[in-house]
Amino acid sequence: MGRVRLKNMVFYGYHGVAEQEKILGGRFEVDLSLDFDMTPAIKSDHLRDTISYEDLYKLVHNVVTNSKYYLIEALAGKIIQEVYQKFSPEKVLVRIRKPSAPVKGVLDTVEVELCRTRDEIEGLI
Repeated sequence: MGRVRLKNMVFYGYHGVAEQEKILGGRFEVDLSLDFDMTPAIKSDHLRDTISYEDLYKLVHNVVTNSKYYLIEALAGKIIQEVYQKFSPEKVLVRIRKPSAPVKGVLDTVEVELCRTRDEIEGLI
């Protein structure tokens, strides 16, 4: 088993409860981690035998920029669902940060982390 990580992908999206978030949008930072069997890629040294991080980036980009959710929890769930449908890894972890969350107070960022195994996600779809 091996792990591939994409850290701090940054996208502009329209997710949130507040009206201004739906109209003006905002910045979202995403980390993605996948566990899967890398043995075929190790043996062959061919891209076709692994999960391409470029394909992962494109998938996350499409979900974040082409959909609208009230909650970043729902956005994280959609990313995991899409990753499983396309790549079927053993485990996926996604973190979504919202640096400009409309909170009455001082904070650096709001973050949601969601992790699912293959068995957990197959039970949901």
